[in-house]
Amino acid sequence: MKLQNKQIAVVGGGPGGLTLARLLQLQHIDVTVYERDADKNARVQGAPLDLHENSGLAAIRQAGLLEVFKQNFMPGADREVITNERAEVFYSEHDKPEENFGHEHFRPEIDRGALRRILLESLAPETVVWDAHFISMEKQGEGWLLHFKNGTTAYADVVVAADGANSKIRPYVTDIKPFYSGITMLEGNVYNAPDAIPQVAALINGGKIMAFGNAKNLLMGQKANNEVGFYASFKTDENWAKTSGIDFTDNTQVLDWFKTAYPEWSSFWHELFTNNALPFIPRPIYCMPLDQEWEAQPNVTLLGDAAHLMPPFAGEGVNMAMLDALELCECLTADTYPTLLDAIAAYETNMRKRASVIAQESLDNGEKMHSPTALQDMLAFFQGV
Repeated sequence: MKLQNKQIAVVGGGPGGLTLARLLQLQHIDVTVYERDADKNARVQGAPLDLHENSGLAAIRQAGLLEVFKQNFMPGADREVITNERAEVFYSEHDKPEENFGHEHFRPEIDRGALRRILLESLAPETVVWDAHFISMEKQGEGWLLHFKNGTTAYADVVVAADGANSKIRPYVTDIKPFYSGITMLEGNVYNAPDAIPQVAALINGGKIMAFGNAKNLLMGQKANNEVGFYASFKTDENWAKTSGIDFTDNTQVLDWFKTAYPEWSSFWHELFTNNALPFIPRPIYCMPLDQEWEAQPNVTLLGDAAHLMPPFAGEGVNMAMLDALELCECLTADTYPTLLDAIAAYETNMRKRASVIAQESLDNGEKMHSPTALQDMLAFFQGV
């Protein structure tokens, strides 16, 4: 077996990295996850994740976690409502018959924290090393010596970068860098949404809203614990956050910006901005080149955003990461590939090809969603489905 007596290091404890660790442990492979968070109780921010039948859910099934996933997903959170800038509803999935697991278009939503907990609890004790902020690594023998911010080091025969968009391991594999998509998303979060934002919460109704108007969007959705996450999404310069002059800790300043930048939009949406509970986070949206290539190495590889960062407009990021984990584990453990280099090369070739198609879809969707005809285009898409 290629991985017999080998130590695998997964750098990054997101869904992709933890899924890989679970799948490898099911094959009795020695794997350690190094995660920069202080401990398992670190708060996991971000929107809920919708898992797809042939990618994220396929990995969950292979990991033997489908039943516990069913106990923790958020029924109804995948239901979309589409409005214009005046909050007039043009499409709603709340009246549609409920889909379920196994249905082609069913995309169950789960809170990021819940998914992380499920994956963590599936791992052997002490699989995850917390407070392990990766800094650098150097070749040692046939493997790598990893260095962490807290001064510790660790050896691994094979390193898997699952450390996200700003991967520090990626440069050890390739010098290709992402490009700016032209779109920035300003992220906010509201606690106790039914009381804090009653109008918007009633319209969300436990699901999602996509509001389109004047080539700009408001995108929002239900999170666990009565929270609502939302994004103002718009085309702008890459350095907008630095040059805007906005204090993103000041809700009043951000609301004033919204009124100016989204002048035709109804005051219906203002309660989102006045009740934001955390500093707003500007997120310029990047994408890896669709034609990227690199020469495979026998002792390091990439998965998820570290390998193929893409915009979020197809809902595929976490699904591609978990599918990466599934396919990488299959390649590493299959008798088809006689060496680690063969296995990693086969995985990376297929992964790049697959991810390129989805990244193009994500870029295309981003253009549609930020065009003057976004409302009509997205209605046609959803009604067609």
